[in-house]
Amino acid sequence: MHNRATFPNHNNNTPRVCLIDSGINRGHALLAPVINTTDLFTVNPKWGTDDESNHGTGIAGITTYGDLTEALSTGEPIYIDFLLESVKIIQKEGNNNGNSTFHANLFRDAVSQPEIVVPNRPRVFSSAVTASDFRDRGRPSSWSAMVDRLASDADGNGQFRRLIILSAGNIREQVAWVNYPDSLSTNLIHDPGQAWNAITVGAFTEKTDTQDSTLQAVATTGGLSPFSTTSASWDKAWPLKPDVVFEGGNLGKNIYDGFVGTVPSLNLLTTHYKPTEKLFTTTNATSAASALCARMAAKLMTAYPQLSPETIRALIVHSAIWTENMRQKYLPANKTPTKNDYVNLIRHCGWGVPDIEIAKWSVSNSLTLIVEDTIHPYKKEKGEKVKTRDMNLHSLPWPKEELEALGETLVQMRVTLSYFIEPNPSARGTTSKFHYPSCRLRFDVRRPLESTKDFLARVNAAAIIEEDEQQVNPKDPNWKLGEQNRHKGSLHQDIWEGTAADLASRGFLAVYPAMGWWRTRPRLERYNLPIRYSLIVSIRTPKTEVDIYKAVAQQVELAARVIIET
Repeated sequence: MHNRATFPNHNNNTPRVCLIDSGINRGHALLAPVINTTDLFTVNPKWGTDDESNHGTGIAGITTYGDLTEALSTGEPIYIDFLLESVKIIQKEGNNNGNSTFHANLFRDAVSQPEIVVPNRPRVFSSAVTASDFRDRGRPSSWSAMVDRLASDADGNGQFRRLIILSAGNIREQVAWVNYPDSLSTNLIHDPGQAWNAITVGAFTEKTDTQDSTLQAVATTGGLSPFSTTSASWDKAWPLKPDVVFEGGNLGKNIYDGFVGTVPSLNLLTTHYKPTEKLFTTTNATSAASALCARMAAKLMTAYPQLSPETIRALIVHSAIWTENMRQKYLPANKTPTKNDYVNLIRHCGWGVPDIEIAKWSVSNSLTLIVEDTIHPYKKEKGEKVKTRDMNLHSLPWPKEELEALGETLVQMRVTLSYFIEPNPSARGTTSKFHYPSCRLRFDVRRPLESTKDFLARVNAAAIIEEDEQQVNPKDPNWKLGEQNRHKGSLHQDIWEGTAADLASRGFLAVYPAMGWWRTRPRLERYNLPIRYSLIVSIRTPKTEVDIYKAVAQQVELAARVIIET
């Protein structure tokens, strides 16, 4: 297999996935080509950099090759277009007992190690190390706040932002496995998976062949993995997590005694940490899922090196699709799903399973608008309080005449807004979503029959409202989540479905600020800082005789952003 693989050059322009885990044993023939000895780090020199717990090496294999079951079943060439770094943050499973502040400091040290040696490499940080419980229940902790602080580069005023991927944490109790799928709603995402700025990854599975007639798979094809954790019972104020799900394996149930346990064929195949004893082992759960997400992120960074961390995050989530199994489980079958039904679906399954081909298509296809921009949310004039400053108005270059020609044909518009918040430096940030983020952004789209003037007036009114529950006229029924539900955390996504004629009249989208501590704590003098954001808007239409692609190509260069002071 190694002879079939092509690897990139070890220069500083090649993207790296930096695995913050239990170390990597690069003596494995499949891993040696993707990581140099100089790219192995540790937070404790006494530990060394090697993997002693049979975890980090396996995660490295999944990150590099994906599930090796697939790679070994074909003779096709394998193209690896990114490299690895490793920071050993844990010596053995169950090691590093300590509170959230202790782990926050460890995580900060882990991120700093490769950056001190080679500061300007393009890299994505990925960690599958989590707390053993879910006591925070969505509230920010010292650990998750550190993740948010590093992602936003709060100490550097946002100049060197980081893409960070976290596993959601795992269900490992037999009693919970037996009670699947109900146990998914009561076993919650582990610290630091509640971090607003990270991509938090849950697990689903397509692995159902136990290869044993006495065993049956616990989860059916396309369902959530029995290992996955959720935010089902978090307070509604906290972010919608997980963001996405990737393959995390399944469990087998004995048909005679009902015992549930791991089955090799239902796991992912990967590299063993002691290659002199054996080359391969299996892994599973949200650790494997987060490695697959990091793999996708690195591929996107390779394909589109000019894109920001906020955009890579947005592309991954924007490309995600719910499986039919997920829809059947969490959406009602006999009536139209409500917005709360969709919130429940997302709090279990995220936005679904990302597809790298869709993500790449989103960048290159003319029916997707991708914007990287900045906004100054607040201003302070002499002798006055801090006030809301700017709103950005984006023109959507959809072909109005062609869409009107489609009439009552049903179409879909998906909007994703991604930005990084700076977490509140004070302890009270752990009790309220309004005190934790530096600034919250929102988006809104012009409604049918609404003039641009009326649209701007409505958004201006919404921008000065502090509480989500008090928004002005929050009625636009064709959105899956709607204004009340989509603006959680620092990545907002929603899907609108309606007629092509309706979409034709929705030609403008506004991005505007809401309350944050940059405004309420003027003594810290952060109110003049800008926020960078990424906006992705795409439309999907069924195959028709109307050629909307050509029309969009002619208009896309005319798309513009207008800054409006509120």
